[in-house]
Amino acid sequence: MKRVFISVLMLFVAVATASAAEYNIKKFGAVSDTTKYSTKAIQRAIDACSNAGGGRVVVPAGNYKIGTIVLKNNVNLHLELGATLYGSTRIEDYIPFGTDFKSLRTQGTTVQLIYGDKVENVVIDGYGTIDGRGRNFVTNRGRDEGITRPHLLRFVQSKNIVIRDITIRNSPCWMQHYLACDHIRIEGVTVFNRNHFNNDGLDLDGCHDVIVSNCYIDSDDDGIVLKSTSPRLCENITISNCVVSSHCNAVKMGTETTGGFRNININNIVIMPSSDQREKFCGQWIGISAIALEIVDGGVMENINLSNFTVEGTQAPIYIRLANRARPYLAGVEKPGVGRIHDVRISNVTVRNAGVYGSSITAIPGYYVEDIVLENISIHHKGGVTEDMVEEKWKDEREKKYPEGTSWGTLPAQGFFIRHARNIELKNIRITSDKSDVRPNFIEIDTHNVDIIKR
Repeated sequence: MKRVFISVLMLFVAVATASAAEYNIKKFGAVSDTTKYSTKAIQRAIDACSNAGGGRVVVPAGNYKIGTIVLKNNVNLHLELGATLYGSTRIEDYIPFGTDFKSLRTQGTTVQLIYGDKVENVVIDGYGTIDGRGRNFVTNRGRDEGITRPHLLRFVQSKNIVIRDITIRNSPCWMQHYLACDHIRIEGVTVFNRNHFNNDGLDLDGCHDVIVSNCYIDSDDDGIVLKSTSPRLCENITISNCVVSSHCNAVKMGTETTGGFRNININNIVIMPSSDQREKFCGQWIGISAIALEIVDGGVMENINLSNFTVEGTQAPIYIRLANRARPYLAGVEKPGVGRIHDVRISNVTVRNAGVYGSSITAIPGYYVEDIVLENISIHHKGGVTEDMVEEKWKDEREKKYPEGTSWGTLPAQGFFIRHARNIELKNIRITSDKSDVRPNFIEIDTHNVDIIKR
């Protein structure tokens, strides 16, 4: 019996030792010198680690230049404090990859600095930095994301992915894109992405079972974005305890919505202007919207709960929009019908120093946003709007247009403009302004069973 116990103990130690195997990239030829490439050395370390059953690929303190590296199963890419991976500034150093998962943005090949397709049990962690040096790439402002400008970090059809504690900066376009992935945990990550167009902070696209927490995201474009660029929904997602700065939408579901969004909890979010106010590539200096919930390409939005938002700035604080852009996710696929937004709850939101555009809850003729509860909402804005300042754009239904909280200009309501909506509850809503404003707090057009309980 004693021999059996010792044998089992030795086996456990052997397994533990194997799982903790380390692969220092310098032993595979990486050099701390940004005039030289360490791409092949780091890829050799990743391949060796995965082929041996897994372990940790260690990036020690230093500065390393890389092109595309491909992550493999059971690999922990660990960036030590003081370690920085710098993306190459030459597009030729990025490998074009295709995937058999078809979505709006994967119909051809794309390029990215760090990539994984159908990988499992991958961790990127440590207190080091990945810097994409995005300013070195030129954009034509067309659909060139991931084509002439690399994504920094991209996973497709992958499972059990953990991104923890690292700093990621300066992507040429989207910072991190998770497409059709399951069981993702993103924790304690710092994002700074203010150096180009399409500089989103975090994109979850058709993902299931995701936890995002304790992150700081400062982005020129949208901050935390849920997308559905295929029939696969974003589903079962919790996002909490994050600080977000954005010139566009701080927390957003859309614009691509083919499948939609279900069972989403987002809470304890601080939204504020960036500390870096030197320039912007798109959006508004104080941000477009704090919360943007959109269904415009078919799809469903249901069982959504957002709570405890503290907001400084943004032009149109809350934007809920059902429309019919009807963009198919693949060429040749039938255009989607009008989707649905229902069972949405937004509570405990405090907004200070907003712009004067106003918030809105709208659909299109013949369709309704429905079953929405807004509770304990306080919005303070600049005010000063006179009758001649209210724009006529709101009369245009904009059924096929790109959805954006500022697209109607200054709305006729300083609080909430509600159109084509039913079963709406607004409880304990407070609207205040620095200067007097001629607009009413609420305007309803084509509404049914709207209950407004003012403070």
